[in-house]
Parts: sequence; C-alpha cells; structure tokens
Amino acid sequence: MTISKKVLGIIFASALMFSLLGQFGQKDGKAEAAKNPENAKNVIILIMDGTSIDATSLARWYKGEPLVLDSILTGGVLTYSAESAITDSAPASTAMATGNKSNATLVGILPEVVNTPGVDPALAEKPFKPAANVLEGAKRRGKATGIISTAEIQHATPAGFSAHVTHRSEYEKIAEQQVYQGIDIVLGGGKDALVSGEAKNNRKDGENLINVLRNNGYDIVENRTDLLNTKSDKIWGAFAPNQLAYDIDREKTKPDEPTLAQMTNKAINTLSKDKDGFFLFVEGSKVDWAAHDNDPVGIIGEVLSFDAAVQEALTFAEKDKNTLVIAVSDHGNSGITMGNGNTSKTYPHIPVSAYIDPLKKASMTAEGALSRLKVDKSNLLEVAALYGIDNPTHTEKEALVESINLQQTLVQLLSNRANIGFTTGGHTGEEVFLYSYGPGKPTGLIDNTEIAHTMASSMGFDLKKVSEELFVEAEGAFKKENATVKIDETDKYNPVLVVNKGNKIAKFPVNKNIMIADGKETKLKSVVVQSKDKFYIPEEAVKLFSKIK
Repeated sequence: MTISKKVLGIIFASALMFSLLGQFGQKDGKAEAAKNPENAKNVIILIMDGTSIDATSLARWYKGEPLVLDSILTGGVLTYSAESAITDSAPASTAMATGNKSNATLVGILPEVVNTPGVDPALAEKPFKPAANVLEGAKRRGKATGIISTAEIQHATPAGFSAHVTHRSEYEKIAEQQVYQGIDIVLGGGKDALVSGEAKNNRKDGENLINVLRNNGYDIVENRTDLLNTKSDKIWGAFAPNQLAYDIDREKTKPDEPTLAQMTNKAINTLSKDKDGFFLFVEGSKVDWAAHDNDPVGIIGEVLSFDAAVQEALTFAEKDKNTLVIAVSDHGNSGITMGNGNTSKTYPHIPVSAYIDPLKKASMTAEGALSRLKVDKSNLLEVAALYGIDNPTHTEKEALVESINLQQTLVQLLSNRANIGFTTGGHTGEEVFLYSYGPGKPTGLIDNTEIAHTMASSMGFDLKKVSEELFVEAEGAFKKENATVKIDETDKYNPVLVVNKGNKIAKFPVNKNIMIADGKETKLKSVVVQSKDKFYIPEEAVKLFSKIK
C-alpha cells in the first residue's frame, strides 16, 4: 500500500502534537517563561472562540494536510472561571486580557463570586472594579493598537480587550468605550451599536458614534474593497449591522465582506508603521456560534478561516523576528467528537473518509442553506442538498418534512452521516491547545490569566500598576481633595459625573475619555467607567482637577 505525502504529513503533525502534549505541565510552563524574559516590539493574540480539540482535528482531516496552527503548538490552557469549571466568553476574555479570573457576563471587571478551587478569594474584595487590559497597557507604552472580530466588535471577547461593563450585553456602553479608547484599527461587525435606530442593538442615547469617529480622523470603511484600498492609519471597519457571515457562506451571501485573513493582513500592515510597535487582537468568533448550533460544517469552515489568519500573523512574525504571536481558544463548545453512537463498536475499522466525505458534500452552513429556503418550502430537498444531504433516504425525507426546527434537523442528519457526536449545545470545560511563536512565547500547561501577564511583560508593563493608574474610585479620590461628587442623570442614557469644590466644577461623561472644566474639554488617558454604583476615573483626572483655578 502506498501512503501519500499528504497523509504522511498529517501523521507527522499528529505525532508532533502528542509528543508536545506529553511535555505539558504547569511547572514547565512557568520555568519556560522565566527562561524567556525577552520583550517583543509587537504582540498579536488570535482567539478562536469556542473551539474544542476535536474541532481542529476535523478541520485538519478536512483540509487534508496540517494546519498552520500545528507548526506553533506549544502547550495547553486551563479555561475555568472564578465561579465555574465551564467558563462563559466574558470572563474567559477578561482573564486573557486583564490577568484576572472573573464571573459570567462580566467584562473587564473583577468578580463578585470566587468559589473555584485555587482561585484567589481576595479577587472578590473589590467586586466589579475595572481591571486594565493589555490593549490599554500597550497604548500607555505608545504602541498602535487594533481589534478584529467576525462577530459584532462589541461581542464579549473583543469587549474584554477594550471595555469594562457589568454585563456583556451592554453593547451601547461597550461601543462608546471602544470609540473613546482611541484604538487605531477596529474591524468587524456591529455597526448597529454605533448609530441610533429601532433594531435590537441600535443606540438609544441619540448619539451617532460614526460622526465621532469621523471627527477623530478615522476612515470608515464598510466593504472589502474600501478596506483593502484605504491608506489611512486610523480605520474603523463596520462591515455588517451585527455579525459577519460564516466563511463558507460569504461568497454566496455577503461577497462584499472581507475575510478574517484579509482583515488581519490589513491591520498588521497598517499598525506595523508605528515605530513603537503594536498590539493586535484578532477573533475568529463564529466557531463558537456553529458549535452552539452543533453544525460541523460551520465549525470546520471557521477553524480554517482562523487558520488562514494565523498564517498572516506568522508570516509577518517570521520576517519581523520581534513579534510575539499567541493563538488560543477561550473555551471548548458542544463536546464535538469524531465518533458517535454509530461507531461504539466499529470505530477501529472506520476510515477517515467516513467522517470527512459526507461533510465535504455541503457547500454552505445549515444557516446559509436555510437562507435559500422558499416560504412554501417547495425547494426543501434542494436546500438540504446545499447542506450535504443529497439523495436523502425515506427516513431522512420524513425527518425533513416533519421537522419543526429545520436547522436542528439538518445538522443532526449530516452529523449522523458523518459519524460526528455532540454532547451539548453549550460550552465545555476541557483544556484547549496553546499555540505561540516569537520572543518570550508561553509554553506548557498554563492558566488563561498567564496569557495576559505574558503579553504585558513582553510589552514592558505591569497590568496591576496600569489598573491603579487608569481606574481610581472617584468618590474616595475626590473626597481627599475636599470635593463633592454627584451624578447628573438628566439624560438617563448619558450620565455625567460632576465634581465640585467651591467654584471649581468638572464634568466627566461616563464611557468617554473627556473632562470638561472652564468651558473646555481635556482628553484623558482612559475612559470613565460606571460599574454598579461606583465610578472610576484615571488617576490623572484627580491631578487635573486640583489644578483648576
């Protein structure tokens, strides 16, 4: 029997992965970090949301050769939150961005509840206090910054690297903070949260953040062509009202949208012009979405899309030789397995083709295929064929015709054909792979909070110190200046922190980096954050207030 080069490549890649897995360990990871204290001029972190290990295995077999990710596999990451063995995306992102474990739905702030063994209970002593993220620290170092997402840019994971709110659903606050953070490159979905309107995520405060961005010198781009052609150093890409299309559906449904790899390439080429270096966050968001839907086709397509973006980062880093690249998933999702009830006793004799060939018949995700369904469902079998259910059996036809949830039925039928199993429609708690390259790269089995500290150390700052500079509790700080603090909620959507001492008055609009005093605006180094009933301001705001005549 002749073994092809592609198959040999896959076997070699798998052997390499398991060899590395045998070397994993918390102790080894910390030792490696201690041996590699090098700083990096640039840091790129790429996160594929909700990606379990079997998802990458399937994507590799589907591709027919090793993933780009395989070449930089260096360890594993523990993903639990402060309150659960299975994390939500908000605390997972908070951990990787700020270095602090947190609770479900909390973005960029400290937890209220700590009950997970091994997590420092002292974290809950200052519940809901904002914690600085690595993007804010990079800005303090004079570096250019960027965030990219195939979901809404206000979604939980990009929000963790750019905002501070008590609930991940607060898109209006997240969007406003992102705009006033002064991030150089922002690319993804989420245009609805920038403008007023009647849609779910539209702004209710009457503000038009697109106008704010234009006034601050951003080039607003809304399609692939304009993104690739812009020469601006400040770009805000708003490519969809909400999330972008699945990669496998894009050319059929949203051909004007850029790919994740194209956005990554553009961001790197633009940010790398900064002589002080850059920090870039990239999220392949929709592996997670497909996993929630138990859609193996969507999962595979998004993993491969993410892998192409990693190639862009790695190509730059290999040439630059002064760039740290970290790629990781924030948590598992769906419990996807190669093998299901069909294979319990027959798995030793089932070839790779039995898993992959049925999946390759699909030309769209289940969501994409159903977007082609006519109201009267007269083209139901044609739609099923788009998702790989060609020549359905009598039983499969009955299931389709009688279905009350066609998307669920489609993914169940295809998964059954491909011998794919799912245990849940939610997140899972297993460790995920760590991929890294460049100076000071993390290795071994590490906690997700270590990722934040590794990046911060690489860029030359301490996250705790940055937090102390950017987020001072306002009432206590101004009390020391013998000033009083009150909240002006005349406009309930736009509260303003008002500080008064005699004839001295300063106003701080919440979610903005602005201080208004003596009839003029002063830009602050960070945004003003309201978290529960407390307000947090940059340390410099107190000093500026004390200088008011």
